[in-house]
Amino acid sequence: MKIKSLTQDIQLECTSTHIHIGLERSHLVISSAVWNGGFVRADHIVNLKVEKHSDESPIYESPEVTLNRYCTNHEWKGLSVGMMTAASMESLRISNCAKQGVEIITLVTSGLANARRAGDYADYREMTELQAEVGTINTIILTTASLTPSAMVEAIVIATEAKAVALQDLGILSPISNNIATGTGTDAIALVGGYGSKGIQYCGKHTLFGELLAHTVIESITSSIQRAS
Repeated sequence: MKIKSLTQDIQLECTSTHIHIGLERSHLVISSAVWNGGFVRADHIVNLKVEKHSDESPIYESPEVTLNRYCTNHEWKGLSVGMMTAASMESLRISNCAKQGVEIITLVTSGLANARRAGDYADYREMTELQAEVGTINTIILTTASLTPSAMVEAIVIATEAKAVALQDLGILSPISNNIATGTGTDAIALVGGYGSKGIQYCGKHTLFGELLAHTVIESITSSIQRAS
């Protein structure tokens, strides 16, 4: 187990089965996480490694049940935002930058077992069908800046575009269409806003924040995928 401080009030814990980010006080988080996703005030961010499931695997419990039990067993108090992956925790890569009093830290774990291009023919043909966690690109972004809700949404857009850039630069192909992949079928992303005096209203490609955010995402995803391959 490895524990390190990411910022003054944020701690990172890494084990072979999870990545846990402990927040000293609740932070505004936007995420696509399977557990407590959306806009929430969270005390923990968890990226949990699970076994890869195949079509022949027996029925397994829901991600919400698995994550709830795991967090309870570890006595992580407060609200946890949880994502899952079958990728190795050793694929974790971290990129950070700081300018003009604002720090951005991006953490990524990656697996490419189900690389896909947006618009590929879907594996699951029912709207409510449960997806299995396989090779996944999970991205967690932390910033000391105080972001408006709309800025947080815009930051998610920039980070998602940056992921597509990284996959394009690496030449990762979708096995479905044989075109450049833009992610995997089960990617998750979380953005944790900060309490800094710097208030950010815009995070697009014309802004310094958007530029720096994209660079940290591209760098961490590229490094993680290169390690995994």
